[in-house]
Amino acid sequence: MIFLIIIKRKFFYILVFLLAALTVIVAINSSRRLLERFFPIKYNKYVDKYSMKYGVDPFLVYAMIKAESGFDSDAVSHKKAIGLMQIIEKTGFWAAEEIGMQGFSVEELYNPEVNIHIGCWYLDNLMKEFNGNLDLVIAAYNGGSGNVKKWINNKQIDENNVLIDNIPFGETKRYVKRVKLYTKIYKKLYGRDTAKPLESRIYRFFVPHFGSNLTGSSY
Repeated sequence: MIFLIIIKRKFFYILVFLLAALTVIVAINSSRRLLERFFPIKYNKYVDKYSMKYGVDPFLVYAMIKAESGFDSDAVSHKKAIGLMQIIEKTGFWAAEEIGMQGFSVEELYNPEVNIHIGCWYLDNLMKEFNGNLDLVIAAYNGGSGNVKKWINNKQIDENNVLIDNIPFGETKRYVKRVKLYTKIYKKLYGRDTAKPLESRIYRFFVPHFGSNLTGSSY
C-alpha cells in the first residue's frame, strides 16, 4: 500500500514537472515568434550569396539592414543614403567600379541585390582596412572611415581596445551598440546554437531526477 502511494506521488510530480515544462516551451516559442517578427530574415538569397562571396558574417549583414533601413528597399536618409544598407552615391559608384558593374546608376541602389552586393563589398573593404576590428568597422560604416582614422590618430579611441563610449559621435556610438545587439539577437534566433530544440534541454533536466525511462528515448 505504501509502495503504491510512493509510485502515485512520483508520477504526480512527474506530471507537474511536465506541465511546467510544457508551459515554459509554449511561452518561449511565443516569445521567439514575436522576436522573429521584429528581427526577420529577408532577402536571404542575396545576403547568403554576397556575405559568402566577401567572407562577411551574414548575421552582421542582417543586423545592419535592420538598423539602416528596417528592410525597406526604398528607404532614403536625410544624407541621401539609399536602400537596404543605406549606400550613398559616392560609395555606390566607387564600389560599382571596383566590382565591375557595367552601366551602374544611382537608381540601382534601390535594387535589393545590387544594394546588398555593394554593402557586403564595402563591409569587406572596411574589414581589411581596420584589420577585422568589428567595432571600428561598424563605426566606419556609419561615421566614415576617415573619421575613425582621425579618432585613432588623435588618441580619442584605442584601436587595440575600443571603448564604444569613447566614440566622439553620439549617433555612431549608438549605432555601434545597436548593430552589435542586433547581431547577437540574429545569432541567437537563427544561429546553429538554436538547432537543438528546447525540449531536449528540458529532458536533460528531468533525467537526473526521474531516470532515463521517462520517455524511452535518449539524447
